[in-house]
Amino acid sequence: MKNLRLTIRGNVQGVFFRAETKKMADLLGVKGFVKNQTDGSVFVEAEGTPDAVHKLIDYCHHGPEKASVERVSIVLGDLTHHTSFEILKD
Repeated sequence: MKNLRLTIRGNVQGVFFRAETKKMADLLGVKGFVKNQTDGSVFVEAEGTPDAVHKLIDYCHHGPEKASVERVSIVLGDLTHHTSFEILKD
């Protein structure tokens, strides 16, 4: 199991980034959460198998159709044993 924390910057709010990231995480079996940040970025905590987490990271590099991702920062986190993937409100 692996826990990675991502900050996605660019035009990533108001373009269904959180909802589409949740769909992808659910398909991959990744647990954690996604939320908008006050600085306009999106934060994702992703926990799962290394392969599944890396596939979610690949998705976050482009996001949904209307998103324009400029940069994805990734930090290794401690396992927190999430039981689902949630969209957290602002």
